[in-house]
Amino acid sequence: MEIINCRECGRLFNYLSGPRICDDCKKKIEEKFQEVKDYLEKNPNASVDKIATENDVTVKQIKQWIREERLILSSPSPDGILCEKCGKPICTGKLCDDCKKEVANGFQEAFKKPEVAAEPKRKKDNKNRMRFLDNK
Repeated sequence: MEIINCRECGRLFNYLSGPRICDDCKKKIEEKFQEVKDYLEKNPNASVDKIATENDVTVKQIKQWIREERLILSSPSPDGILCEKCGKPICTGKLCDDCKKEVANGFQEAFKKPEVAAEPKRKKDNKNRMRFLDNK
C-alpha cells in the first residue's frame, strides 16, 4: 500500500490498485456514469459528442465506458468507437463481432489438444520369445 495524490482532486489517499483516484472521486465518476446511462435510455440515438456536452463529461470518459462494455451505443457511428483490429465502427467493447470470432477461434486452435497418432501395430517377433522344451 502506498500513499499517493489523487489524479482528479490532488488529495492524498492510500492506493491499493486500479485507477489512481480517491474514493470520493470514484463516487463522483460513478454518479456521472449513472447520469449518462439514464440520458442514453431517454436519447438512444445521441452521438458521443452530444452525450458529453449534455452531461458535462469528457468524450474520453464516455469512450472508456464503452470500451469497458459498461455502455452500449444504439448504433455504430464513425465518431464513436472503432474496432481496434479492423477499424470498423462498433457499439461497445474493443473489437467488432467478426474480429471477436477470429480471436476466439485463434485461442481455440492454440489450446487445442494435439491429436495422438496411432502407433502402427508391430509384427510379432518369435525370435525374442521364451521357449520351453518338453522331454517327453
